[in-house]
Amino acid sequence: MHMDPHLLRTFVAVLDHRSFSTAAAALGYTQSAVSQHIAALEADLGTRLVERRPVAATPAGARLMEHAPALLLRLDAARADIARLHRAPADRLTLACSPAALGASAARALARLRAAAHVDVEVRVVGREAVIEEVLTARADLGLIDGVAAPSDPLPLPDLGPTVTLAASEEPLAVLFPCGHPLARRDAVRLTDLAQAQWIDSPDTAVPLDRLRAVCGADGFRPRIRHLGTDVHGLAALAAAGHGLAVLPLPLAAALPGVTPVPVRAPRLVHRTELLHPADPSAPARRLADLVTDRGPSRSRSHEDSR
Repeated sequence: MHMDPHLLRTFVAVLDHRSFSTAAAALGYTQSAVSQHIAALEADLGTRLVERRPVAATPAGARLMEHAPALLLRLDAARADIARLHRAPADRLTLACSPAALGASAARALARLRAAAHVDVEVRVVGREAVIEEVLTARADLGLIDGVAAPSDPLPLPDLGPTVTLAASEEPLAVLFPCGHPLARRDAVRLTDLAQAQWIDSPDTAVPLDRLRAVCGADGFRPRIRHLGTDVHGLAALAAAGHGLAVLPLPLAAALPGVTPVPVRAPRLVHRTELLHPADPSAPARRLADLVTDRGPSRSRSHEDSR
């Protein structure tokens, strides 16, 4: 069994789009070619992976989908890692950030970098999973990703291969309440007391609701409305209008209009931002990493070494 990555990529596209024809258009294949790819992969694995009408994963296909995206990402990362060995000296820098990770300290670090050397800088604000993908596939030189953790604990990131992770910042968390909400007058709140409240599901901007359930060890935190994308001000507008609650870092929440941020007292958590870069970053990326983290090498995590 060799599991051709081209066939695996077609398999993922078919299930992502839930359509053979749409997957064919996205991949630049004919629909017949896509059907042949799926049939070849099924023959290789000796089991049916995709139901045709309607298009859906079989139990075996669902199990394969648990592995396939990560496998394809690591293949892309390996290709990008080899390409970095032959790159020309860089005078440009691409930084990928999740929305709540791009704070004042990162902006100041970019200003100091540009003041010290001529560097063409591009900043991309994307979802958390996309930050990892941008760095691993060399579309970004380094990334800033945020999440919640116990104080001084690292973020629970997946295996990133030959990648270094550095602690960038830790900040208190706050719940966004509409200004007139009765709890907006509190000095602090306990997240477990709010488990049955109405929430906004904003997985790429606020703390994801499944993460709140995990850290609180409680059911609840069910969404009343979903907010997809990276628009922090749009999220605040929804919270201000009473659509539900959301958790953001306190400094960011305090700058948003129409809402009152109330600090989180328990559980004992912080909003943590970490910086990711390849094991052999470009000179501007290495300099920015030093400026953003302002910490010694003992604070770094090498994912390759930690396996």
